[in-house]
Amino acid sequence: MALVIGAMVLTAILTVYTQANRAAEAVLARAEGSALATEVLQRLSEDLDRVLSSQQGVTIQIKNGLDNKLARAQLVIRRTMRDSKNQEKVFEEITWRAGYDYDSASPGLVIYRGHEGINLEDKLLDPKRESWESSYPLVPLCRGATCFRVEVPKGDALLDQWADVDLPAGVKVTISFAMPHETVRGTWEVYDEEKITRMIAIDKMRKIKFVMGGTGADGNDPNAVAAGKTPEKAGEKTPQEPGKSGLQKTSERGSRTTEGRTPQRNNEPTPYKSVQPVPGKTGRTRP
Repeated sequence: MALVIGAMVLTAILTVYTQANRAAEAVLARAEGSALATEVLQRLSEDLDRVLSSQQGVTIQIKNGLDNKLARAQLVIRRTMRDSKNQEKVFEEITWRAGYDYDSASPGLVIYRGHEGINLEDKLLDPKRESWESSYPLVPLCRGATCFRVEVPKGDALLDQWADVDLPAGVKVTISFAMPHETVRGTWEVYDEEKITRMIAIDKMRKIKFVMGGTGADGNDPNAVAAGKTPEKAGEKTPQEPGKSGLQKTSERGSRTTEGRTPQRNNEPTPYKSVQPVPGKTGRTRP
């Protein structure tokens, strides 16, 4: 009986410990995955800002696809220049790429980053890297990613490929370290709520034209007066001046008129009505 009771107690303790350990690992993995994804996105954003500061001779190439049923992307930022002989050379090239992690027991991706070109990223370390990093242009940044996509927003759509000479207005980077699930198409996908997305503008100093998406209740632009239009053209009415009855409107010439009254010209005397005196009453009469 003592052995049976002891076995039951040990089984219950081990069950509780296993569940608590799994819950702690899940919370820790979620916290570490979010922090790691934020660091990766910040590093990619800094690369775009630094290389695209001049926008002269800069091109961007984006490719998206699947690697062992996992979504992965490749982003190449290339900046060229011409030497004294007018020959084009690569001044700086930064490559972001994700590849399948064959050394991991669970399905995942390794995110790589590479830097090449004449411009040295680190003036102290880059000369030493040439001896041992010449055959390894891509350096692994992190592992365990289950989704890495780089897309170009164009209107309401997202482009998976970009190879134009012109730079895009921005890029949308999506990354996740959550556990994937298999879809009906046979690919591995991550739920949208477990993805971390950042929109990165290519030129943050460009002029943006804002277009009003809606109008006022009467169908007119409420900012028409601020734009230099008169209220009558915009279909609006000016408020009533104190001491005057009736609703006032503003004409195209800027003179104000009152409904039921004729407008008075400048330097013109106000007409008075002739009033006959009332018999039996004295005093001043009001015109």
